[in-house]
Amino acid sequence: MPAFVVEPNGFDHSPPLPDMERTTRERIADRLCEEALSATALAAEFSLSTATTLEHVEHIAASIEGTDERLLVAPPECADCEFTDFDDRLNVPSRCPSCHSENVTPPAFRIEAE
Repeated sequence: MPAFVVEPNGFDHSPPLPDMERTTRERIADRLCEEALSATALAAEFSLSTATTLEHVEHIAASIEGTDERLLVAPPECADCEFTDFDDRLNVPSRCPSCHSENVTPPAFRIEAE
């Protein structure tokens, strides 16, 4: 017997996979509870653009407000001079404003219980 049955009307009656029952935002939030990840890493893992991933992370931050969880953001950091005082803590700057190096690590996000 096959693992799934496709009816003549095209509906797949196979048991749903657990991830298929959860929204992309729920799955991203689950990953951020496991470890700190950059928007680029999340985008690659979930086959999304970095911009879309950042929108999801911002929405997750708003959604967990008032709960016992909080979104932590490790700011971007220059790997050469360790500068971390970037104006925009969510996006990856192209260069360090202090030493002008392009060796800047992206911000990382993590969800922790308070």
